[in-house]
Amino acid sequence: MNTIAKTPAPFIPQIRLYQDWLRDKRGLSFDSYDALWRWSTTDLPAFWQSIWDFFGMQSPTPHSSVVGDVHMPGTRWFPGAQVNYAREVFRHADAAHAAGMLAVVSENELGEVREISWPELRRQVASVALELRELGVRRGDRVAAYMPNVPETLVAFLACSSIGAVWSVCAPDMGTAAVVDRFRQIEPKVLIAVDGIHYGGKPIDRGAVVQELRAALPSVQKLLLVRTPFAAARIEAEAEWKDAVSQDDAETAAFEPEWLPFDHPIWIVYSSGTTGLPKPIVHGQGGILLNLYACGLHHDLGPSYSANNFGERYHWYSSTGWVMWNSQLSGLVFGATICIYDGNPAGSREKPDWGVLWRFVARHKVTFFGAGAAYFANCMKAGLVAKDCGDLSRVRALGSTGSPLSEEVQRWGTAQLQAARAAASSKGEGRRARPPEAAGPPPVGGGRSDTQCAQPGGEQQVWWYNISGGTDFCGAFVGGNRELPEVPGQMQCRFLGAAVEAWNEDGKPVIGEVGELVCTKPIPSMPLYFWGDEGNARYLSSYFDTYPGVWRHGDWIRIGEDGGCIIYGRSDATINRQGLRMGTSEIYSAVEGLPEVLDSMVVDLEYLGRESYMPLFVVLRQDVTLDDAMRAKIENAIKTSLSPRFVPNEILQVAEIPRTLSGKKQELPIKKLLLGQPIERVVNREAMANPGCLDWYVAFAARHAQAQAQNRGA
Repeated sequence: MNTIAKTPAPFIPQIRLYQDWLRDKRGLSFDSYDALWRWSTTDLPAFWQSIWDFFGMQSPTPHSSVVGDVHMPGTRWFPGAQVNYAREVFRHADAAHAAGMLAVVSENELGEVREISWPELRRQVASVALELRELGVRRGDRVAAYMPNVPETLVAFLACSSIGAVWSVCAPDMGTAAVVDRFRQIEPKVLIAVDGIHYGGKPIDRGAVVQELRAALPSVQKLLLVRTPFAAARIEAEAEWKDAVSQDDAETAAFEPEWLPFDHPIWIVYSSGTTGLPKPIVHGQGGILLNLYACGLHHDLGPSYSANNFGERYHWYSSTGWVMWNSQLSGLVFGATICIYDGNPAGSREKPDWGVLWRFVARHKVTFFGAGAAYFANCMKAGLVAKDCGDLSRVRALGSTGSPLSEEVQRWGTAQLQAARAAASSKGEGRRARPPEAAGPPPVGGGRSDTQCAQPGGEQQVWWYNISGGTDFCGAFVGGNRELPEVPGQMQCRFLGAAVEAWNEDGKPVIGEVGELVCTKPIPSMPLYFWGDEGNARYLSSYFDTYPGVWRHGDWIRIGEDGGCIIYGRSDATINRQGLRMGTSEIYSAVEGLPEVLDSMVVDLEYLGRESYMPLFVVLRQDVTLDDAMRAKIENAIKTSLSPRFVPNEILQVAEIPRTLSGKKQELPIKKLLLGQPIERVVNREAMANPGCLDWYVAFAARHAQAQAQNRGA
């Protein structure tokens, strides 16, 4: 095993601050991370109470217990407590502003930069919250947003949280039908929408879509419109964003977010919607906050105004249609400056440019840079040279999720960032901001540790924060820990509080073997319920049908003896060849490691009483043809990296691999299509990033079915 040494750091990891606090305040010491993790997943009341106390969460009323019945689903957490996400954000405002830290830095494709101070963010949220009340929004009402990744969207969410409204957002790159399928289920009272966007180098009108949404959502009583220069025509609305956000008087100054019950709904997010109606997943205010803080110990974010994390700037590229938008927003809960980019990270179709985000990160002195694993893979394939993108010396962490990150891509990213740091150092750039003398109350998060902080200077290793979790519970099960060694291509540990195991076909936990990812104990951010789900039928069938009382996540995972974890893709898209199971990610790692292959997808079709059939679809570089030599090269890569068992029955060149709006390969829908199900039943075109590519797969499925019929008749 190729283990990288412990990452040096310019400040103390949050997880070390927490362990020092446990020692000093609770008299608890652990000789290893594994021991700490086992305590966190066996003594649930003590662990989750420690998270509440360490992060200084407050409630005007006490909770009667931490957790009652621990059976899933339906676990009740912190009964009696009251919280509000917006309150957790704004308790940082005065200290952060006094230290000269911004709340939000945003930029779009036109190069327009906006900076929002903490007091200004607080004022805008109060103004919009008051406007929502004027529009008739009350506690428990749903507010739907059709908005891009811009400051207005996060202001709108915080305003909703402030008054107890239930938030739900869809990205404006989604088609009308996909948005209606989601919003119609939750019956929103108010729609907040943008009339146009600028994406991929082009202005895109969204006014017609907004009007269609209004017509298709009879529950919507008022439209709050964000006007842009990109709309083709003016549409009418009951309220204008510029007015809603403009109030600045004694009422806004006196406004405070409402105290809400711990399990009051905070937002509704959706499953991918690849089959049937998307599942509207409801999460609670307190559960999201508490699990966010626990995940934050791994995420290693801290207040930008503290001496320990001075100048922290957090960027995780996302659209509003992906749960990582929620993660990006969470930087504010930790008191960090968040940096958001609205646009295509690959430039335009006419002029692809994978340096867009790297230059954004350099310009705005980002310290934590996260994106989807596919993004970093595309940067590598495009031959990006990070040092040409500006001063990246302040980047201390690279984050990855969405799909497994290969060892090759991780090594590439590490080398690129190290070279960029060296280049900045040679130019005399990249000096770390030095904090002023600490003043005022200690920051949220336990303060400083008596552990000696490593000082800046010298070549530092790159810490990769590779995580895997899900929209389902708005968190992560496995991921990073800055105090543990890193192994390229795998995640460092199971998260605190997440009783994750790999189960074999007999439902027994295994170590060192690939198994079903299950979570045997509840965590606070598991869904409260699905909206409109009679008797919790869809909820139970989604996570608890295979193992009653145990959360089955739907991924293959291998947990090593050292606690490191590897995700092998969806367990319902598993390759099973001659009794040997393999996650699709391992095949992709072998195939997409070839410079000629840009993208790929494999499905394994198992037929009762007949041999299985496994086709491999590949997208090749523009100047490459799938001839016999290329086929042999792909097959040899699979044989060499995996096993001859996993050589596909057929390799087919395609223009595109079908993907969801969040970038996931649609293996299962294509598998069902090839097994004979009609396209309308297996995939929702409106939930796809590239629905135009489906026609080829439908035609291929028809040819395949005809060939199968002929073979049976022979």
